[in-house]
Amino acid sequence: MNFPALKTWWIPAVALALGAVAPAHAAEASKPNIVYILADDLGWKDVGFHGSDIRTPNIDKLAQTGARLEQFYAQPMCTPTRAALMTGRYPLRYGLQTAVILSGHKYGLATDEWLLPQALKGAGYQTAIIGKWHLGHADRKYWPRQRGFDYQYGPLIGEIDYNTHEQHGVLDWYINNKPLREKGYSTTLIGNQAVKYISGHDRAVPLFLYLTFNAPHTPYQAPKAWLDQYPQIKDPSRRAYAAMVTAMDYEIGRVMAALEKNGMRDNTLVVFQSDNGGTSNPMFAGEGDMSKIKIPVDNGPYRDGKGSLYEGGTRVVALANWPGHIQPGSTVGEMIHVVDMYATVTGLAGAPTARSKPLDGLDVWPTISEGKPSPRTEVVYNVEPYRAGIRQGDWKLIWRTPLPQSVELYDIAHDPYEKSNVAAAHADQVNALQKRANELSLQMEKSLLLQTEFEAIRERMHMPPALPGEESALNGGD
Repeated sequence: MNFPALKTWWIPAVALALGAVAPAHAAEASKPNIVYILADDLGWKDVGFHGSDIRTPNIDKLAQTGARLEQFYAQPMCTPTRAALMTGRYPLRYGLQTAVILSGHKYGLATDEWLLPQALKGAGYQTAIIGKWHLGHADRKYWPRQRGFDYQYGPLIGEIDYNTHEQHGVLDWYINNKPLREKGYSTTLIGNQAVKYISGHDRAVPLFLYLTFNAPHTPYQAPKAWLDQYPQIKDPSRRAYAAMVTAMDYEIGRVMAALEKNGMRDNTLVVFQSDNGGTSNPMFAGEGDMSKIKIPVDNGPYRDGKGSLYEGGTRVVALANWPGHIQPGSTVGEMIHVVDMYATVTGLAGAPTARSKPLDGLDVWPTISEGKPSPRTEVVYNVEPYRAGIRQGDWKLIWRTPLPQSVELYDIAHDPYEKSNVAAAHADQVNALQKRANELSLQMEKSLLLQTEFEAIRERMHMPPALPGEESALNGGD
């Protein structure tokens, strides 16, 4: 495998310099194309524009010619973030607030939720997911083709081997609902498929491409050609991780070049984000045994990482780029949450949302495109039966409710790295945020993961089905 060394889509060697232009008869769609790119467990500092030694020239160029979203929040883990993006609603509202859907789990994103691709199809969009899904795999009713996507390619679960595309010896690689056995590194295959799909797209039809790399999630695996880019990194996990990030960046560059070649780039909004903060705790690294592996991820100055309610777990790498519509080189320091992207994208697309349930997300397009103040004054990091994270203005509460409970309060404007717990000095702020957390807990659906694990324990112990109230108590009440 021989990769060109870190070439980028924006250098003059592509598109018009090659005489590659879209066919003259292909009219451009009046609605913007949307290419929404998700990285998996990417550390906040592990991109060049945040000062990393990992080379990401294509992602950096998108940031330099677009807007860096520096207070963009996601959920602490993968499944909840993806659900929030697809629904525009906090995962606490449909039971996906806790952890992720593991390979052995049977549940998925509730089928009465009206998802983003379904809304966009109502506005005439062609919709495709290329890459990881992780919102339900055990029953076909949860699969992407059943949830509004015209085209699907990639894995359904959360973690696979990058070369065999298996988990626990079971293939997890599909194309349009059919298992697909093919050779190749998953990051490269996802990039290949995205380029092929864009190249064949009729640009008279608006496109929503949900491009979801499983990189750089565990296991830390990369082809030799990419490992060789980092001979100076001695730790094998960090070296593989760096290679994985750069390999993903290379494929993003190829996708941008394909948009240019097909005459779509100027009418395409590109959003890039990580699904949560980078992993710092081996417990959240994946289903494989990580006990002997040094976690190589870097969230920079932010506290903790994936799985936690601290900024390191929830404040993620993010950017938006649309030539002529977003100020190049701008930095947006306003609060944005991933739930906002549903309202923002459907607003740009003129997509009907009447079938959506009440959205938690807000339209933040003026914030992204013009630097206007965000309409968002509150961030719900998460609400679960055993903990809550709520921010209003600059005040952030982390409340762990199992005994002995703990209460932490941070002034994020002056202490974004969460070094000083000031709860004792600001009882009124603590009380107000705890009241809000309790309000949301009363709206919370039972955690599907806790419900599943509770029933599994009963079955292993040969206990009778749960009595009324037992399951409710585990989930924090009805």
